[in-house]
Amino acid sequence: MTIAEKLPAMQTLGGHSFNAELDTTAPLYFDGCDTLPKLFRRNCEKYGARIAHREKDFGIWLAYSWTDFYEHARLIGLGLLALGLKRGEVVSILSEDNKEWIYTDLGVQCVGGVPSGVYTTDSAAQLRYLVNDSDSRFLFVENDEQLDKFLSVRGEMPGLAKVIVLDTEGLHGFRDEQVIFLDELYRLGQAFLKDNPKRFEEEIARSQPGDTALLVYTSGTTGPPKGAMISQDNVIASVIGAALTLPVGEADEQVCFLPLCHILERLISVFIPVGFGSTVNFAESPETVFDNVREVSPHVFTAVPRVWEKIYSRVSIMAGEATLLGRLAYRFAIGAGMKRVAALEAGRQPSLGSRLAYAIADFAVLRNMRRMLGFERLRRGTTGAAPISPDLLRWFDAIGVTVLEGYGMTESSGVISVNLIEDHKTGSVGKVVPGGAVRIAPDGEIQYRGRNVFKGYWNKPDKTAETMSADGWLKTGDVGRLDNQGYLTITGRAKDIIITAGGKNITPAEIENRLKFSPYIADAVVIGDQRKFLTCLIMIDQENVEKFAQDRRVPFNNFKSLCAAREVRELIAAIVEETNKEFARVEQIKDFRLIDVLLTPEDEELTATMKLKRSFVEKKHRKLIDDMYGA
Repeated sequence: MTIAEKLPAMQTLGGHSFNAELDTTAPLYFDGCDTLPKLFRRNCEKYGARIAHREKDFGIWLAYSWTDFYEHARLIGLGLLALGLKRGEVVSILSEDNKEWIYTDLGVQCVGGVPSGVYTTDSAAQLRYLVNDSDSRFLFVENDEQLDKFLSVRGEMPGLAKVIVLDTEGLHGFRDEQVIFLDELYRLGQAFLKDNPKRFEEEIARSQPGDTALLVYTSGTTGPPKGAMISQDNVIASVIGAALTLPVGEADEQVCFLPLCHILERLISVFIPVGFGSTVNFAESPETVFDNVREVSPHVFTAVPRVWEKIYSRVSIMAGEATLLGRLAYRFAIGAGMKRVAALEAGRQPSLGSRLAYAIADFAVLRNMRRMLGFERLRRGTTGAAPISPDLLRWFDAIGVTVLEGYGMTESSGVISVNLIEDHKTGSVGKVVPGGAVRIAPDGEIQYRGRNVFKGYWNKPDKTAETMSADGWLKTGDVGRLDNQGYLTITGRAKDIIITAGGKNITPAEIENRLKFSPYIADAVVIGDQRKFLTCLIMIDQENVEKFAQDRRVPFNNFKSLCAAREVRELIAAIVEETNKEFARVEQIKDFRLIDVLLTPEDEELTATMKLKRSFVEKKHRKLIDDMYGA
C-alpha cells in the first residue's frame, strides 16, 4: 500500500507532497518522509552537486554542495558511533553558526542521537549545568575560547566522554586525552564507514516519528533552563506548516545569523532548507550581518525585532545627515509610501494620485534604498521571538519591504501563528498555522494545540505538567486576543502585566514598543506594579546617540558619561513626552532613568536574542527604580 493510499488527505504544493490534515493522529509525511533524517538523505541524493550553503573564508564566499553536506554529516555521525554514542544519547554543540554546526546537528540525528545547542555567550557554569542536565555524552566546541570553558569545569561533568574541537587555531601542540579535533573525528568516521558501509543509512531508516530529534533549552528567565524535547514528528509538522505559510524555493537564498540554539533559527536555517532545498549563507558574525545581507541579497530574511529596529535607525540617521535635497526626497518617498500603506490597511485601493506618487518615490528613492540594504530581491521578511512595533512594520511596508510578524515558542517547535503575504494584519501575529488551534483562557492566556507541540521537558515531568492544561493544551504564558477574522494579537506576558496601586491593569509591551520605534532607544522596561504611576528604565542606542552627541559637540568619554549628558537626557525626555501623547493618563511614563552600562548577551539582563529580561533588570537596577519613586 502506498503512502497516498494510506493517507488520502495528501496534497501537493510547489512540487512537494504532504498531509493536508495536520489535526489528525495519522502519521505525518513530507515528500514521503516521516523524520528529518529520512528527508535529509532523500534531498541530499536529489540535489547532489547543487549548492546547499556558503560560508566566508578569508573574505571569500565558498560554496558547499548537498553531497558535501551529507558526507560530512555521515562522517561525524559514524565517528560518534565509533566513540560509543548510543541512540537517544545527547550531544551538546557550543559554537557560533557555521557549516560544522549543521553537519553535527544532522549527523547526530541521523545516527539516533539528540543534538542540544549551547549559546556561545553562556558561562562555564552554565555550560556545566546544561551538559549535566542533558546527560550529554559528547560536547562539540568551536575554538580555544569555548574549550577553555570546558577545561575550567571539566571535573564537574563526569558523564562527558569526549570533547571535539572544530577550529584548531591557537591550539597547535595542545594534547588532552579527553579532547580531539574535528579532523580526527572525520578519520574515525572514515574508518568506521569502511568497515560498516551501510550503517549510516541503516540508522537513518531506524528513525521514528516519536524519537526525540533535538533538545532546545529555554532561556531560564523563570528558573533554571529546561530542555524542551522536540520530536521528529514535531519537526515534520513544522516543515509542513512552513510549506503552507512560509514556503521557500530551491532558488531562494537565505542568511543564517541568529543562534542555531534558538528554535526559530533552527526552523529557518535547518528544517526548512533541508525540506525545500534553499541555500543558506552563514553570516561571518552577528556584527557583520548587515554587510553580509548586502552581499547575498536574500530572497527571504528572518530576524528578531532588534535587527529590524537597527535597520530602521540606520536609515533614519543617514537620512538626517543627507543634503537638503536628499532629506526632502526621503520625506516625500516615505510620505508616499505611508499613504499607500494607510489605504491598503483601510481595505481600499490607493487613489490614482497616490499610486503615481509612490511610483515616482519608488523609482527615485526607495528602489535605491532597498538595494543599499541588500533587500532588492527580498520577497518576504519575517520577525518573531519578541514584540515589534506596528509602526516599524508600516515603515518597512512603505519602503517596499514586506515584514511579516509571527508568533511561536520553543515548546511549539517554532511557529504557532504567522501573517502571510496575501493575508496579513499589521499589529497582529497572524492566523494560526494549519492544523493548529488557539483558544483564549478565562484569564486571557493564549493556549495552543497542534502536532508541533513538544514532547515535554527532559527529565522534568513535573515542569511538563505545569506547562499543559488539564485537557492537553499548551499554556503559552502570553496574554492576547483573537478577532472575528481569526487574527491573533499578543498584548503581553501574563507575568509582565502591571497592576497599579489604583487597580489599573496595564500591559507594558505596547508602550515599550512605541518607545523603541525611536532610533535613539534600543530597549525599554516599564515599571509600575503596585505603584501609583508608571516609570521606565531605558537603554539608549549607543551608535545613534553617540552620533547625536558628536554632531552637537556634547562632551563624553565613555558610555556612562554619554548617558549622564544633559543633552542626551533631554533628547530621551522629549521622546518619552511625545510617546505619552498616544496613551491614556494612567498609562503615561512619569519618570525615567537610563541604564548607563553597555549590555551584551553575556549579561544576565539580556537574552541571546537581545531582549531585556524584565525580572533581572528590575532586580539589578533596583536603586534606579527606587530613586524614581523617592524610596
